Amino acid sequence: MNAVVGTSSAETGESPGLPGDIAFIDAAAIREIAHPRVAVAAITAALRDGLDPEADQPRLSSPLPVGEFLLLPAHSRTHAGLKTLTVAPHNPAAGAPKIQGWYLLFDGSDLRPVAVLEGAALTLVRTPAVTAVAIRGLLGGEQASPSIALLTVIGTGPQAEAHVRTLAAVVPVQQVAVLGRRSDAAAALAARLSDTVPARVATDADLRASDVVITATSSSTPVLGLDDIGADAIVAAVGAHGLDHREIDATLVRAADVIVEGRASALRENGNLMQARPVDEWESGVQSLTTLAELVRSRPERLGGRPALYTGVGMAWEDLVMAERIVAERRRTPHVTVAGESGS
Repeated sequence: MNAVVGTSSAETGESPGLPGDIAFIDAAAIREIAHPRVAVAAITAALRDGLDPEADQPRLSSPLPVGEFLLLPAHSRTHAGLKTLTVAPHNPAAGAPKIQGWYLLFDGSDLRPVAVLEGAALTLVRTPAVTAVAIRGLLGGEQASPSIALLTVIGTGPQAEAHVRTLAAVVPVQQVAVLGRRSDAAAALAARLSDTVPARVATDADLRASDVVITATSSSTPVLGLDDIGADAIVAAVGAHGLDHREIDATLVRAADVIVEGRASALRENGNLMQARPVDEWESGVQSLTTLAELVRSRPERLGGRPALYTGVGMAWEDLVMAERIVAERRRTPHVTVAGESGS
């Protein structure tokens, strides 16, 4: 069975019915519909068509005894959406997911529910898609036919794997090196990735030789500094969340051309940046911040001899863009199983 879903009045042409008369799209359907090329294309198109990340509403966080709630509201011309997640940092040690939740999609005209999507799977699709848009832009953009000779990923969890697979789907990658705290976990990830791209456990020399380095860890202290990488390397730091966490040390941040999803969200939430410079220095322009929208629309040229750093925090508009695309694609190719039917 590919998925279990309901039908919505928007699909059948009927007038809005009961509150339960909406689509339920599970993790398997999200993975099937929003494969990497579709996800990257959706984010790219939204930014190219004028979406303004600076208009995004701040995420809301509420502490819980064993973690926190995250709420990410957003709206577009046609829809409104809310992602609600729980984050339980200690879950992975017990074999349970760290992030769980749902995405609620509403019609923008009357705010009736349209769809409910599995939230963790949606996050696992949209985060690497956004990162891939940034990396491809820093490599020259989709028209430049960029390629990566060596990609090193620091981290061995689901986001690390999804980032490699997504990037390799839109940019040719010749080799992948995996660096983790545990050599067995790094070896296991390298083995899984080998069905997509040649992959191995990283050696001491791999970081400095890498064209691109992705950090996707849960570390609260830096795992990468300026001396660890080559002079022209591209770094994507996507694992740290909150002002008290960072994966990148201050020397690398201060030396790099910095790309962010949005300036306001970066200054609110990005520990990589806020622990490298105080907020007033960033606001005064001592070091410039280029946004992802600017990168997609104008592709500013990089200066040689300095690294580029994309550092993301995850924004609500990204989830809404992906939810809209998933629902639209499912309507065009309605091959998932309807609730109540059997399937194989």
